[in-house]
Amino acid sequence: MISLKELEKKIKIRFKNVKLLQQALTHRSYINEHPQEKLAQNERLEFLGDAVLELIVTEYLYKTFDSPEGELTSLRASLVNTESLSLLAQELGLNDYLFLSKGETRSTGKARNVILADAFEALIGAIYLDQGVKKTKEFIAQRLLIKLPKIIEQQLYKDPKSQFQEISQAKLKITPNYQVLKEEGLAHAKKFTVGLFLNDKLISRGEGSSKFEAEVEAAKKGLPKI
Repeated sequence: MISLKELEKKIKIRFKNVKLLQQALTHRSYINEHPQEKLAQNERLEFLGDAVLELIVTEYLYKTFDSPEGELTSLRASLVNTESLSLLAQELGLNDYLFLSKGETRSTGKARNVILADAFEALIGAIYLDQGVKKTKEFIAQRLLIKLPKIIEQQLYKDPKSQFQEISQAKLKITPNYQVLKEEGLAHAKKFTVGLFLNDKLISRGEGSSKFEAEVEAAKKGLPKI
């Protein structure tokens, strides 16, 4: 069984009920393989942690910045998206403490990032239940809100499509357009390939499970080129 004392030292929190911490790190796939251990999986804690995280971040942004709703929403999204939360989980080394099935231990890329982000939200839910609001706010401030100055300085809160359009219009006076180049897979598992064009010139390609996701990926790849 994985020892969680080292993780407690990393996050500087000693749990009163360590079973909450264990639950936060237990993926449902592990439960399916080890029913005899009678562990609880982390989806309920993730549900709670997601709401707690959004409330605390929203309150902080509201009190700190006198900005319109749209900009506050973009700032919040840049902090609590899957990529951001999975990176925070990696910084904490949560990979080493996850309870996963043998199959899920081999997951990589987007699938692993989702697992890590979910575990981070579940961890917040566990801290909230075990330690209360004050300690949860401290944890979020120390781990997440310190990223905000860099996000603002580098305008990372702007989504790639908006960034690309602003630059292309300012530099080239051209509005980018996106075209679906390929669509494959069954209805419940579609994969789209989208091309980003300036006039008739193909700048980059992006793939995703939706057209929007593919467009965002194409914009990300196009930004360095423009």
